[in-house]
Amino acid sequence: MSDMSYIRQCIEDSLAVKQKVLNDQALLDRLQRVADVCIQAFRQGNKVMLAGNGGSAADAQHIAAEFVSRFDFDRPGIPSLALSTDTSMLTAIGNDYGYEHVFRRQVQAQGREGDILIGISTSGNSRNVVLAVEEARRMGIVTVALTGANGILPGLCDHALQVPATHTPRIQENHILLGHILCGYVEAVIFADIKKPKA
Repeated sequence: MSDMSYIRQCIEDSLAVKQKVLNDQALLDRLQRVADVCIQAFRQGNKVMLAGNGGSAADAQHIAAEFVSRFDFDRPGIPSLALSTDTSMLTAIGNDYGYEHVFRRQVQAQGREGDILIGISTSGNSRNVVLAVEEARRMGIVTVALTGANGILPGLCDHALQVPATHTPRIQENHILLGHILCGYVEAVIFADIKKPKA
């Protein structure tokens, strides 16, 4: 395989998964429901928490930042928190209780009924995300799985957004697409009265 054929194949593969997402009406309907649930939570003074490992931790931080800072236009911040950002907290919990509890413990301490937890896992099986979801459900926190085609996480959550793919890079590319759609939609609805600047 030449360098250029590899590059083109990656782009084609990415486009193919995005086309599957576009054609998956059930997935799009679930994304709409998750957006509506987020809007309701934010309007009631609740927040969104996000948890993931590795690239999924980066996606959690990215999505939280879009909510808190801005997405398409200037507006007040929307409360959101990535549970992978505080190294002192992560290492303390990991040392005292084990790495599988790094998100569960934070959900128990920071979450409250009516909040939303988005668990991001390309495999759908990340143990620390699973435990966080289980804790969240005990607390009356709405749970959302952002995964690939497989894994146990979707079956544990109130809402599941499953990218129709099994290859981690293709799943991650679509996770951030779904995350951007979620942020943009929520922002546009909550702040519909704020005039957007022309592109």
